[in-house]
Amino acid sequence: MTIEIAFQKNKLSIISESLKIFIYLTMEFEEARRKYIQTWGALGSQWGINKTMAQIHALLMISTEVLSIEEIMEELQISRGNASMNIRALIDWGIVFKESKAGERKEFFSAEKDLDKLAVTIARERSKREIKPALRILKEVSSIKTNSSKAEKQFTEQTKNLYDFVLKADNVLDKVTQYNENWLSKLVVRLIK
Repeated sequence: MTIEIAFQKNKLSIISESLKIFIYLTMEFEEARRKYIQTWGALGSQWGINKTMAQIHALLMISTEVLSIEEIMEELQISRGNASMNIRALIDWGIVFKESKAGERKEFFSAEKDLDKLAVTIARERSKREIKPALRILKEVSSIKTNSSKAEKQFTEQTKNLYDFVLKADNVLDKVTQYNENWLSKLVVRLIK
């Protein structure tokens, strides 16, 4: 009987130790997950999007299942309005998608997980939202009529040079994103990342 009791104690000890290891690994995973979401959020604000939008994107990128707005709100501790506004912006960017589940009335969301597609989509959107408007303004201000003063000549020359440079950069970006199936373009996209 003492051997059997000792065996049962040993068995419980093994189970207890296994549970401790599982809890430690789970906590380590959850901590890494939170750190990733927080870091992606901080980087997003440096890239010109708000922190919450970047955190929602990060959460959806690492989720194995589609998430409802309620799950996103709970995970990130944000309001429905904040979640809704930022999800809509991410959908507008083309990097988050609305999904449905059979038998569910809720909306669910997922993110583009293919990093090559994600990079191309973001590059196209940034060009459309930032570079193209800047090009329009540079073209307009560099083509003003001047009275031939030194300051006016310098201004139009400098803004024309800047317009030409930004236009070339935008054209290269357009070519890379248009030919993302081409192996050379994929290489360039990876180098740009």
